Amino acid sequence: MTEQLPSVSVIVPTVGRPELLRAAVDSIRAQQYAGAVEIVVVTDADAATLSLPDPEEPHRRVVVLSNSRRNGAAGARNTGLLAATGDLVALCDDDDEWLPGKLAAQVAALEAAPDAIGIGSGYELRRGSQTHLRRPEYGRLTHATLLRTRAFDVHPSTLVFRRERLLAGPGLFDEHVPGSYGEDYDWLLRITRTETVLTMPDPLVRVLSHPGSYFANQWPIIAAAIEYLLAKHPDFATEARGRARLFGRLAFAYAAMGQRRPALRWAARAVASDPRQRRSYVALAVSAGLPARVAVKLAAATGRGL
Repeated sequence: MTEQLPSVSVIVPTVGRPELLRAAVDSIRAQQYAGAVEIVVVTDADAATLSLPDPEEPHRRVVVLSNSRRNGAAGARNTGLLAATGDLVALCDDDDEWLPGKLAAQVAALEAAPDAIGIGSGYELRRGSQTHLRRPEYGRLTHATLLRTRAFDVHPSTLVFRRERLLAGPGLFDEHVPGSYGEDYDWLLRITRTETVLTMPDPLVRVLSHPGSYFANQWPIIAAAIEYLLAKHPDFATEARGRARLFGRLAFAYAAMGQRRPALRWAARAVASDPRQRRSYVALAVSAGLPARVAVKLAAATGRGL
């Protein structure tokens, strides 16, 4: 039966979180999927420093590689994508865990839709003792949806793609995105411009939000990456709501850095594009003296980030 199912390579970039990494790898090994699964762990450090015992099951092979490209998540993912041998490729961050039925459900859905290049799903977002369910209610992740909303209800760790078609078409992650912040968003924008990506509402991944998250409060990197994204994708000019979302995010980033003038400028542009953009008003409050950490904490408590 294993030979009849597509093989899957799972790319796991890691940044020195061994306990979380082991939990992520164990969750992939434990998949209720009869096909072969190759787990490709990629680190910016020396691969020899990672200790991940290979399981006895031959259809759950673990490969540990050093990032051979630019340091960061984009380079690590590209290293894994190029080394992968599976018919399908999937992503899993080192601080996330797959639920047992993930691969079986998604591979079956993808096999039933030969026109689609890939598929994502919903997920459980864990913040401390709280769990927020994110369920995409649309059956297809479109370019227009991504321009408008960012589609946070489809996390990178839920994605599965046809490998050869991906590499022959949309290709690799952009390693020039500052800090690799939002490189997955840029990647999906490029993929959905020409390809069909399906979604299923089932929460199939457990995503952990924690103080060790790499981009927590990295406002200079966040601001630089958003400006890079806006310059790279001029089609944001066609979508006022999505443009306002990025402008508002920029306004908050600059306000959090204490740079009041650019914060006010981006907030004004966000309001002009879409007066409903809440980040603009939060940025104004931070510019007026509200501590950025308080604003971030309040947003997190509602399950909505800034």
